Amino acid sequence: EDMATHVGASRTPQEVMEHYVSMYIHGNLGKACIPDTIPNRVTDHTCPSGGPLSPSLTTPLPPLDISVAEQQQLGYMPLRDDYEIEYDQDAETLISGLSVNYDDDDVEIELKRAHVDMYVRKLKERQRRKNIARDYNLVPAFLGKDKKDKEKTPKRKITKEEKELRLKLRPLYQFMSCKEFEDFFENMHKERILRAKIRELQRYRRNGITKMEESAEYEAARHKREKRKENKNIASSKRGKEDGKEGEFAAIENLPGFELLSDREKVLCSSLNLTPARYVTVKTIIIKDHLQKRQGIPSKSRLPSYLDKVLKKRILNFLTESGWISRDAS
Repeated sequence: EDMATHVGASRTPQEVMEHYVSMYIHGNLGKACIPDTIPNRVTDHTCPSGGPLSPSLTTPLPPLDISVAEQQQLGYMPLRDDYEIEYDQDAETLISGLSVNYDDDDVEIELKRAHVDMYVRKLKERQRRKNIARDYNLVPAFLGKDKKDKEKTPKRKITKEEKELRLKLRPLYQFMSCKEFEDFFENMHKERILRAKIRELQRYRRNGITKMEESAEYEAARHKREKRKENKNIASSKRGKEDGKEGEFAAIENLPGFELLSDREKVLCSSLNLTPARYVTVKTIIIKDHLQKRQGIPSKSRLPSYLDKVLKKRILNFLTESGWISRDAS
């Protein structure tokens, strides 16, 4: 419009533009001066693949859905998705005083680059911690909201073995998201169920059962058989209690070394709640030490750690009364 005004009223702005394009761009002058392909003189220094200058390095996460009071409690600023106190709060001091000077030598330039690299690493760690807190719902857990969510969606009961396995695999949490880890343990739980089912089907096959209809009859018969066996054991234990001594030794009669004891030793082990094997060990050590002392040989044997003073005194008194060792030795 300014050029048309300068030329005069004989030319409209549209005619001026068309004349310029035809003469100076598409004409001979344009062909001689303007190259066919204009090179891009701007270098893209970003690293989309996750390098130190990746745009995704500090991409803000969606703001947390919490109340104003909870925001103040956390020191959280939702519009910035930021906290008043960040991880490594003084990280910016590394580069706050840096400046690029034209008279810097190579050592100073490398030192400044190292400071920038350290700062970028701290930014990455900040973002990683924010991602982990968001992924594992640490903020709702801190505010106590996760308990309400757990009540709404009850999950399956976690066994003791699975808890121990989760503790062992805890260092791997940083390499997997929360959902991936939960899926991993759910799949392991399904695997255990399937393995148990396979073992059950193999047991059916070994017993000649090839149809699921037959398995129901087999399970009913097995349940009756186990019930009879259980009733039989209860009846035998009752008879043992009625007989007296058998019921008295019921806690230790199936343990190794029980057949080596005399009736009085059985009563002693039962009253002391001591297993026959442990009693025989202590008895052997005490008698061996007694014989060595009678021969003038110093005894170097040590009694087991599970033998306290009360047990030791009771066993020594019993061995003395039974004539195994002399009263002086005890």
